[in-house]
Amino acid sequence: MIGYALCGSFCTFTKSLEMLKGLISKGLDIQPIMSENAYSTDTRFWIAEEFRVKIEDLCGRKIIHTIADAEPLGPKIALEALVIAPCTGNTLAKIAGGITDTSVTMAAKAHLRSDRPLVIALASNDALSANLRNIGTLLSRKHVYFVPMVQDDPEKKPHSLVADFTLLEETLTGAVKGLQIRKIFL
Repeated sequence: MIGYALCGSFCTFTKSLEMLKGLISKGLDIQPIMSENAYSTDTRFWIAEEFRVKIEDLCGRKIIHTIADAEPLGPKIALEALVIAPCTGNTLAKIAGGITDTSVTMAAKAHLRSDRPLVIALASNDALSANLRNIGTLLSRKHVYFVPMVQDDPEKKPHSLVADFTLLEETLTGAVKGLQIRKIFL
């Protein structure tokens, strides 16, 4: 089973949903996970309840969305890999700093205890500024893999990076084999 977590980069939810559908079409068993904010926030992109229903219908499982429900991942519920797509800069910083205060950071912590791959599809407006050191920290950590990233708007958002979601499946396949796709910055 693969864990598939979503954080609050709401503008990337449609891309993430397409990648999730692709993984399911390949026959992967998916356990959906959402941060508390992603689970409950209505935005101009999605109504939270409609998005949750879509995810649960696709995966055939209830979404894990609390710290208590995420804690068994790793020691009691072994995932082959955990994908965070999208992973916000906030969540990235928390994982890099060992902070466990959301369902997604708890899932990552619990999963990494078992030395299995964590795949991060970053979507952050401060990836090339405040969060650059967190990217570096996690690049040097075992079992953490990044979906290759691109500047989505270098003129208006010069510090922003967004994962190329079309490379998520390839990154996951490599991560399960212990390999990071190169180059990670497109």
